[in-house]
Amino acid sequence: MNIQQGHSLVSRADTGGLLALSRGLISATVFAADVAAIVVTSCAIGIAYHLAMHDSLGPIDAFLKVGTAAASVFAIASLVRGDYAAPNLIAARPQAARILQLWSLTFVALLILGFVTKSIEIYSRGSMLLFYACTFPVLIVSRLAVVQLAMLASHSGLLCLRRVFLFGTAAGIRAFVEHYDAHTSGMLLTGCRFVSPLRRDAPPQEWQESLQADLDAAIEGARRLAPDAVVLMLPWSASEAVDICVDRFMVLPAEIHLGPERILQQFQDARLSRLGDFVSLQLTRVPLSRLELALKRAFDALAASLALVALTPLMIAIAALIKLDSAGPVFFLQRRYGFNQQPFRIVKFRTMHTLEDGEVVPQAGREDPRITRVGRWLRRWNLDEIPQLFNVIIGDMSLVGPRPHALSHDHDYGRRIARYARRHKVKPGITGWAQVNGLRGETDTQEKMEQRIKYDLHYIENWSLLLDLKILLWTVISPAAYRNAG
Repeated sequence: MNIQQGHSLVSRADTGGLLALSRGLISATVFAADVAAIVVTSCAIGIAYHLAMHDSLGPIDAFLKVGTAAASVFAIASLVRGDYAAPNLIAARPQAARILQLWSLTFVALLILGFVTKSIEIYSRGSMLLFYACTFPVLIVSRLAVVQLAMLASHSGLLCLRRVFLFGTAAGIRAFVEHYDAHTSGMLLTGCRFVSPLRRDAPPQEWQESLQADLDAAIEGARRLAPDAVVLMLPWSASEAVDICVDRFMVLPAEIHLGPERILQQFQDARLSRLGDFVSLQLTRVPLSRLELALKRAFDALAASLALVALTPLMIAIAALIKLDSAGPVFFLQRRYGFNQQPFRIVKFRTMHTLEDGEVVPQAGREDPRITRVGRWLRRWNLDEIPQLFNVIIGDMSLVGPRPHALSHDHDYGRRIARYARRHKVKPGITGWAQVNGLRGETDTQEKMEQRIKYDLHYIENWSLLLDLKILLWTVISPAAYRNAG
């Protein structure tokens, strides 16, 4: 292995004296906050329900027992899953999903426990449902409050979640320091050692001797600095050098990490995946699990069916106006790409004099002469999209998702924009995150399309049923959803 660019040892003294908070303290605080939130909510909901329904405080000891049982299951399960590990508590994004998943399982376990012990009969079903519904937001608020405190402490240097020593090439260490902010990541960089430079034509024995000398100095310095983790900033392809380094650093009471290659900066969700004895680096995941897909599909089918029934009178009126305004069919069908880039025919109210669906489909502009008088009004208020409820019911589309484009536009932007095809990882939608943020209408520049893709990918990577409900609400009431209508 030829190692380029090396420098001398650069290290700094331990600044642990400034660290007023410990990792154990922050973990214990979250544990206690979860237990307190569940127990207090159980008692509060039980008392409030009995006051409202029976004009009495109710069996307070029973509410306390339910809260304690639920808190025990939830907190112990969180402890086993590693949710209270300090490094996991400075990332606000995944907290809600993990809490909802575990709280739902805890509630199911609570019901099973009550059924098995024959004690569930003494509890009101109404109070139990309120307990489930109200405890989740309480857990979210208490968890996020502690997370925010941990992040503030980390940013100010009061909290160190991991003491790190770097060893590797100068380029690798420099890239690590430039890309990862130690404070925001909860790290304290105690020191580093750059691998000594060698000639490109250096024989194997020479680079091995040089590497061993560097390792001797690095291990001596790391032992004095007492890091929690040693991060090897070496090319992954240098497997022999990595093996040697791991073997030598094993003498230290510290974790050993192989630092990230540049490709990992493009994939924020990359993680190790295990299937039996097979271990791989998983760069991406499916946007929605099977359970989430089933939940989204059930919501789409139910909501679209109800909306179709409610909007039938409006659709009849619109159909009549279209026929009176211009010659041609009421509905306009055009081929679009859906999930996994499978083509389907989208249904819309006709808003133009033409019905293009070929290799070239000019985008409609604000003053496009092809748009009819009624069509301009329909497009202004998004009413031309209503027939797509049929697409949702049959499963070609979802209520919320990236807007599908004509096949010719897909081919064009797919060639020009690298991330464009990622939009097809989920079903297209009648409305989407980009649209409620004002990114609709004609995309006459590549910058406009890139901005729309940015919002579409944000939706895909952060999907939740609550986000879908938020987008549907904004589609109706937000002025931005009607901006730039063509």
